Amino acid sequence: MDSSAEAAALLEAGDGRAKELRHLGLRTAHNMSSSSLRKKSDTSLVRKVPCAALRPFLSTLQEVLLGTKLFVLFPAVGLAVLARYMHFGQVWLFVLSLIGLIPLAERLSFLTEQIAFYTGPTVGGLLNATFGNVTEVIIALFALSEGKITVVKCSLLGSILSNLLLVLGTSLFFGGIANLGSEQPYDKKQADVSTGLLILGLLCNSMPLMLRYAVSAGEHAVSSEDAGLMLSRACSVVMILAYAAYLYFQLKTHRQLFEPQEVEDDGEDLATEDDAVLGFSCAMIWLAIMTVMTAVLSEYVVSTIEAASKSWELSVSFISIILIPIVGNAAEHAGAVIFAFKNKLDITLGVSLGSATQISMFVVPLSVLVAWVMGVPMDLDLNLLETGSLFLAILMTSFTLQDGSSHYLKGLLLLLCYAVIGACFFVLKQNSSDGNNLNLSSRSA
Repeated sequence: MDSSAEAAALLEAGDGRAKELRHLGLRTAHNMSSSSLRKKSDTSLVRKVPCAALRPFLSTLQEVLLGTKLFVLFPAVGLAVLARYMHFGQVWLFVLSLIGLIPLAERLSFLTEQIAFYTGPTVGGLLNATFGNVTEVIIALFALSEGKITVVKCSLLGSILSNLLLVLGTSLFFGGIANLGSEQPYDKKQADVSTGLLILGLLCNSMPLMLRYAVSAGEHAVSSEDAGLMLSRACSVVMILAYAAYLYFQLKTHRQLFEPQEVEDDGEDLATEDDAVLGFSCAMIWLAIMTVMTAVLSEYVVSTIEAASKSWELSVSFISIILIPIVGNAAEHAGAVIFAFKNKLDITLGVSLGSATQISMFVVPLSVLVAWVMGVPMDLDLNLLETGSLFLAILMTSFTLQDGSSHYLKGLLLLLCYAVIGACFFVLKQNSSDGNNLNLSSRSA
């Protein structure tokens, strides 16, 4: 009787600890979005393995590889590697690599959440901030190493546009359809913070562009030929400082604004995340493995994007801005739509606006500074068409989220804006130097 009481007390203490961790903001909107694609692992087969020493390894393998509804896409990872060494063709390699990145991105989110159980909410939040868009970071680094500045700029711009218009628009549209006759409420404070940062990022991206046009029109003169490049690097430092302040604001002083809603169990075969299912060392090892696999496939994508562009007769800009962000973030996007169906718009906003903010205020300036170290002249000048698209996307999103409630028409308008921007880049036909870009002095010549 005493042992039963002690067991009950321990169970209650464990539940209290889990609730405390959730209250401290351990689970972010990105985590909860990805968790909607996870499923409970059936350990009955593992228990039947006669060799007891193999059971822990097989159980871990099952959790990592089969603990997601996207496990059917994992063969694409192996097929991409096989296509590379068997010379199946660069277009096949490009397609298989993009498909393989979908489950890898979801598993990276799962593994960072597992590590966060052991590191606490602050370090866990920083891990989520670091690995939340690791696919975009890795693609950007490989593209920079090959001097493909246009690919870097367009892929990052595409991720922002995709999150603001496609993901948010789809979520609001289908969420509104699922809740016809009523408006879906959400916390406007989180949206205000994110849109403010996005506007700051837009300002930093616009200044080098405006400087270039002012100089070329003869309205102003600059002290050096690479003034636009130096201005971009200075703005990048400002953007990273602003993002650091945002993280402190999110993880410390105003954590309550970013806490996602608790999601009721709808009876689906979803994995519960009250306790870690992997050990700390095991999670770290698998995180390293998944990161390496992501890096390999990202390198394949970057090296074959021109071949896909020529084969499909599409511009590199269209593939980078439209196709890569849609496929690369498919898992996160699907989770955002699922929670919109469940009337959990705060989680949806946390995914779409949070990801767009992270790319705009951290990944973009980080790419500029890393390029500086590598000796690559990448600046923040996205060109007129790209900057105009970004401006209108942020403006439309800001107006859509200004009243704290949503319906399907708002989502439809965002989707139509994305369709118009996509059509604009679809009709572009660029020359063979599409993968490279020049600095201010070269474009002004």
